[in-house]
Amino acid sequence: METPSDTLPELTDASKRLAQRALVICENRIELLMVEVEEERERILRAIWLALGAAVFGLLAGVALTAVIAVAFWRQSPIAALVILTMLYVVVATVLYARLVRLQSDWQTLPTTLDQLRKDRECLEKNLN
Repeated sequence: METPSDTLPELTDASKRLAQRALVICENRIELLMVEVEEERERILRAIWLALGAAVFGLLAGVALTAVIAVAFWRQSPIAALVILTMLYVVVATVLYARLVRLQSDWQTLPTTLDQLRKDRECLEKNLN
């Protein structure tokens, strides 16, 4: 039979190994989180630049289209020209709003990190039970 003094070094070594493994796991998760934060930052910046470009060129196209419709229909009916432009802008605004809502509903922040943390929790629960 082992004496308590014999099991103390084994217990200490096991505790050290457990602490080292926990630190390695935490380090890996933090590295994964940092990679995903960097990817998210790049994706957001790219989305901002694309949105700005689309807004600028969309505005230019809208101004040109407004001028074309106003010139083409002004002699027949100025009110009809303004109504056509208003309806066109309402349709475009509605389509863009619908796309924005769809984009926001599909947006996932740090999905890989959250998935890995869930797996870690499940594994820990499985091993502790």
